[in-house]
Amino acid sequence: MDRIAQLRKFIGKEFTDSPSPFMKWLNPIVLSVEEGELEFQYTVRPEWLNPMGNLHGGVTAAIFDDVIGATMFSLNEKTFIVTVNNSIDYFSTAKENDNIVAETKIIKRGKQFVNAQCEIWNADKTRLIARGTSNLFKISN
Repeated sequence: MDRIAQLRKFIGKEFTDSPSPFMKWLNPIVLSVEEGELEFQYTVRPEWLNPMGNLHGGVTAAIFDDVIGATMFSLNEKTFIVTVNNSIDYFSTAKENDNIVAETKIIKRGKQFVNAQCEIWNADKTRLIARGTSNLFKISN
């Protein structure tokens, strides 16, 4: 099965088919899938909070990195694609039990490098929580 079809069969459900144990721990729900564009929803859990009771910036960064990894999966590349760097700006936060939405898209897909963007929003997309870009490198398995 091609990877887009594999992701699409989980639309509206938790993506339990991920090869990433970390993604399984994050429990994303797949909202939409296109080649190079994903939308996942997450529910903020108590262990994701900082001492102020807000979504921890490190968890936000982890979601960012993991959903961009899934976006690379959607490209159906024969090579493995690894993160070179992430640059994230934080604008707002979320609280326990809030639903947040991560949207990704490919900005540039070159022969060796891929540049991707991720935005993380509150559930109704009225408040941007974080936005950033990632550079990734294609390597052979």
